[in-house]
Amino acid sequence: MRYFRLRMSVCAAVLAAPCVVMADDAAEQMVQDALPVMHYTCASIAEEADGDEAFVVEVVGKMTALSLYNRQVNIEDHATTDEEKAQLREAFIAALSEGCAADKDALLGGVVDNAVKTTLGL
Repeated sequence: MRYFRLRMSVCAAVLAAPCVVMADDAAEQMVQDALPVMHYTCASIAEEADGDEAFVVEVVGKMTALSLYNRQVNIEDHATTDEEKAQLREAFIAALSEGCAADKDALLGGVVDNAVKTTLGL
């Protein structure tokens, strides 16, 4: 249950912010920020976070931003209203939950990327 609450907080925070096309320097910085956290699995992030939702939000946020950037996605193209964004968040939470439930040892970055793909119908 603790893991589920962490995921809900993460997803809500990540999908609430739009992703825009970044300049090369900003994109390189985003990659550098994400690299140190790409080793987490679904299980290891929950274990290391030990209830610290802010930590999970930060890690999943970096992974999601990288996924959105790599796919050249702007969330505003998929949802503009609060209701549409809430629907995306719920779909993202479900996809992330399913991915981690299927394989707790899966790399979280891959699960996040698949959740982005599934949520946005890519």
